[in-house]
Amino acid sequence: MYFKITFLAFILGISQQIYSQTCCSGGVPLSNNLGLSNNGKGGFQLGVNYDYNNLNTLNAGSSKLNDDSRQRITNSILVNTNYAFTNQFSLETLFTWVNQTRTISQFGNENFTETSGIGDAVVLLKYRMLDVLGENTFLNLGTGVKVPLGKSDFTSEEGIQLTSDLQPGSGAWDGLGWLSFSKNGILRPSGTVSTSAIYRFTGVNSSYLNNTSTYEFGNTLQISAGYTDQLLIFNTIVNPGLVFKYRKSWSDKIDDSEIPNTGGNWVFVRPELNIQITPNFNAITKMEVPLYSYVEGTQLTPTFRVTAGLLLKINKKNKNSLNIK
Repeated sequence: MYFKITFLAFILGISQQIYSQTCCSGGVPLSNNLGLSNNGKGGFQLGVNYDYNNLNTLNAGSSKLNDDSRQRITNSILVNTNYAFTNQFSLETLFTWVNQTRTISQFGNENFTETSGIGDAVVLLKYRMLDVLGENTFLNLGTGVKVPLGKSDFTSEEGIQLTSDLQPGSGAWDGLGWLSFSKNGILRPSGTVSTSAIYRFTGVNSSYLNNTSTYEFGNTLQISAGYTDQLLIFNTIVNPGLVFKYRKSWSDKIDDSEIPNTGGNWVFVRPELNIQITPNFNAITKMEVPLYSYVEGTQLTPTFRVTAGLLLKINKKNKNSLNIK
């Protein structure tokens, strides 16, 4: 009997995944919004961001299909904090609230699904090293966990549990490994080159489909590299930047079997603008668009993403610097 239930749950999970044309670039952008800087012992930062992710491009492999009948939109509110215990060690947290919608329009009918709620959180312990790779260099290492605060058992109006990609939470603990490197004084005294990488080791949701199955999102790797500078415009300091990001996601699994139409590779470009409203209060905007994508099977893939927010810095020694990190 147990085998029959598990087999039925497996088939149901696969059929839901294929029908919804899932995408592993949907959902809450946890890994995409980590990396607040260490401003020295006693320094505290608080960031509040709104993130809009639009997925309206249907791909088969690297080919774009002429089909706009499916759309996924994720609206997220992200709250970051970072506190430096010493000049080397700091602790960053990320809390989320997420609203996700899926619209499928076929044969004159529209199927609309929406979920909202508190999403998962991240706790990341970071260690900073100065000038370890040369003058004016910063190397940061971090390790942490993603905490499953969000609900992962929302159901449709018919009482059927929604697929994992539409849940605010993942129902699983994940491990995170993070590093970043930056060097100041590139091209201009105010120019900075930076790169970062984050790897997410995903855990298993053991209560998927009303405790009849297990679900595991694929591990993900993100590598970013970019250049930022600092300009004085109308007596206001602004930091324009351009970042390129590579993202790889491995296939999701249900009952330890890989699910079709999940996993892939993406390359994005992200122009950024940081405006220093006051020495310790910044407005930040980013827009991310895909340059290349290769998905496993057929999936909805990102069309564009916009992030905007505010960052407050409270420095214990209240020392201001023109070079915003």
